[in-house]
Amino acid sequence: MTRSDNPSTRRIAIATLGGACLTLAASLAVTLTGAKAGDSLTVTPPSQIRRLTEPQYRTAIADAFGPDIKVIGRFEPDLRIDGLQAVGASAVSVTPAGLEQYEEIARSIAGQVTDRDHRDRLVGCAPSPADATGAACARAFIRKVGLTLYRRPLPESETERLVTATLQGAQRLGDFHAGLAATLTGMLASPDFLFRIDRPDRSGRSMDGWSRASRLSYLLWNAGPDASLLDAAAKGTLDTPQGLSAQVDRMMASPRFTDGVRAFFTDYLRLDGIDTLAKDTLIYPAFTGSVAAATREQTLRTINWLLVEQKGDYRDLFTTTALAMNRALGPIYDVPVARADWYIHHFPTGDPRTGLLTHASILAQHSHPGRTSPTLRGVALTEIFLCEKVPAPPANVNFAVVQNVDNPTLKTTRLRLQAHLDDEECASCHKRTDPMGLGLEQFDGAGQFRRTEHDEPIDVTGLFEKRPFDGAAAMGKLFHDSPRVSACLAQSVWRYAHGRNPAAGDAADVDRLTRGFADDGYRFTALMRRIALDPALFAMPGTRVATGQGQGKGDKG
Repeated sequence: MTRSDNPSTRRIAIATLGGACLTLAASLAVTLTGAKAGDSLTVTPPSQIRRLTEPQYRTAIADAFGPDIKVIGRFEPDLRIDGLQAVGASAVSVTPAGLEQYEEIARSIAGQVTDRDHRDRLVGCAPSPADATGAACARAFIRKVGLTLYRRPLPESETERLVTATLQGAQRLGDFHAGLAATLTGMLASPDFLFRIDRPDRSGRSMDGWSRASRLSYLLWNAGPDASLLDAAAKGTLDTPQGLSAQVDRMMASPRFTDGVRAFFTDYLRLDGIDTLAKDTLIYPAFTGSVAAATREQTLRTINWLLVEQKGDYRDLFTTTALAMNRALGPIYDVPVARADWYIHHFPTGDPRTGLLTHASILAQHSHPGRTSPTLRGVALTEIFLCEKVPAPPANVNFAVVQNVDNPTLKTTRLRLQAHLDDEECASCHKRTDPMGLGLEQFDGAGQFRRTEHDEPIDVTGLFEKRPFDGAAAMGKLFHDSPRVSACLAQSVWRYAHGRNPAAGDAADVDRLTRGFADDGYRFTALMRRIALDPALFAMPGTRVATGQGQGKGDKG
């Protein structure tokens, strides 16, 4: 039995965790909704508290202790509400089973941090003649680690409580580092670590400096605040426009800004679904698990190249012929790739493979394991890019006609779908979504290009916003030109940053952001800067910023 598996260690850690839970509940009086995945909430709870996502948790451990500390265990699934996990994080609770999982993960991490291989570097001290009980060592460690994990300094009373728990644990377990591991386990399973908590400043209207620092870092980096940002919070410079602007510019110039952009688009485009994506290998032998993971990386690299490195127009994502490529994806795209690393490939002008809508990550994810689905694709495009919720189909819908791919008279998906639409109950929703999905039918369920289905030419004509198109590239141009598409992106970034859906009083703020996005040439970097500088981002629930404060200006790059 390892030290971290000692039952006494576990009891001490649970006692520490229980006290932290009661303290948090009493101080915030927060009730989480316990919402379920896929819920649609017109007005979500004010985001006073948000659970860390699994990637954020893993990053926090790496930032605090280094990449060689392994995070081992299962996490409760992150919750997606109205298309965004960032919104779900404000409504999700932790089940008893989930709390036990967190505690198991925490014990494993604490055991590694305090073991003989890591303690000299990560703890940095031990009991000595001058510190016989190790109280000074425990105090220094708890202060340092507490600031990083809790994203705020620990009050002296809290620090001393944890020091006392450490010494009591050390005495009971007969080992100082075992006692420290028990205390660290409790800290890692504490709501102060597992949840991002927005605390008010003295006015009660705005967040305090530490909460502001967390808001900024998770928006721009998808990680906790670094030392410089925490120092700015301590000095109060985040409360001034100049100090806030300086930190935002510093963070956006950092390589970690790419992590923040990738995190937003992973959430927005629902690319986490690729983790569980599977295809019929008899029908799509080239689409392996490694290829699926590469399609997500491809989309994120393309987005980063165009929007961050090139500071490009967001709308150009729908019309660009540039696409990140590597050897694994060559067969899917019918592109010979000689080099082993990633590069930006340019398809010729007029090629059907044009824009984000023709990425394999989008096409394959919103298809069935063995066939395409214009409906799934159309629903995805409607919900993601137009911010319109599509209701689930009735439970008694008969899909037999659509699923029969061997029908000798209805050889194409369009014909089978049209036969299905003869059911009036189904037609109303399908007419909203299917024309867009049918425009992508020249790409099979793995995202590979084709011109025929069962030797029949594929018809990819349709209407988008009452305007005709012929094929994915033409539809992408209509997406590029649609004000609804760009407005949806601005609204989605607002929701991602605030962790909730807009309330009635937020309409002016969202409209102002959307207009500013257009004024800045639809540059995503400028949009992120506007939100990061917006006083509304740091307002406590139920308060409003003064009229005219609005967002800061976008970047000038």
